[in-house]
Amino acid sequence: MARMEITSEVTGKVWKIVAAPGQSISMDEEIMILESMKMEIPVLMAETGTLLEILVAEGDAVEDGQIVAVIDV
Repeated sequence: MARMEITSEVTGKVWKIVAAPGQSISMDEEIMILESMKMEIPVLMAETGTLLEILVAEGDAVEDGQIVAVIDV
């Protein structure tokens, strides 16, 4: 298994965290939803695996390219 970092594709705010660490998640499933310019942007699993860690909390500001989660694939 390999660790992989999931990054934000936009600058915005964490609106809602959908998944929990330890959860097995399929490719393209939502981990969290970001809000940017009044739009909801989902952060999706890049591959099927286990969510190891979420590095942000609901309400946190995030930057484009910021690491928001770590998965094991």
